[in-house]
Amino acid sequence: MTLAFSSLLEYTDWERQKWLTWLRTQGGSVLALSIGPHGDGRFVTLNDLIKHIFSAEKRYLERLSGRPLTDPSSIRADSLEELFEFGEQSRKDLRTFVQTMDPREWDVLHEYIILKYSVQATPRKIVLHILVHELRHWAQIATILRFSGVTTGETYDVLRSPVLGGAFCIL
Repeated sequence: MTLAFSSLLEYTDWERQKWLTWLRTQGGSVLALSIGPHGDGRFVTLNDLIKHIFSAEKRYLERLSGRPLTDPSSIRADSLEELFEFGEQSRKDLRTFVQTMDPREWDVLHEYIILKYSVQATPRKIVLHILVHELRHWAQIATILRFSGVTTGETYDVLRSPVLGGAFCIL
C-alpha cells in the first residue's frame, strides 16, 4: 500500500469517526435534513448522502473484484448505527483489497460499466477515486449543515487530524 493511500485511509477513518460521534449527539434528527433543491435527484436527505458514500465504496470494490453489485436499496439508511456499521464493513473490504492487490495489477487498465457509462481506469485510479469521493461528500455534508444553520463545532481538516503526526494548537 502506498503512503498516499495509507494516509487517505487513515484520514477518512478519522473523519468518519468524528462524524459518527457528532451525529450520535444529534439524536438522528439531523440525518433527515434535506440536501436542498439543487441536487441531481439521487439523494434527498443527509442520510441518503452518507449511504451513498459507503455504498459507492462497496460497489467500486465489487467491480474491482468482479463480484455482483450490492443493490443500494438493500442498505438501510434510517439507522445511524446500521449505516455506519455498513461503512465499517465496506472500509474493511477496501483495506483488504488494497493490502492483497497484486502489485503488478495496480496499473493495468480495465473497463468498468458504471451506471450508463463505460469507464476505463486502473485499480489504482479507482481506489484513489473512492477516497477522494468520500472526502468531497463529507465536505458537502458540512456545507449543507452550515446552510441549514447547524454547526458541528468541529473542523475536519488534515492539519488538525492525527494523520502523519504533528500537532495543532490554538495560541
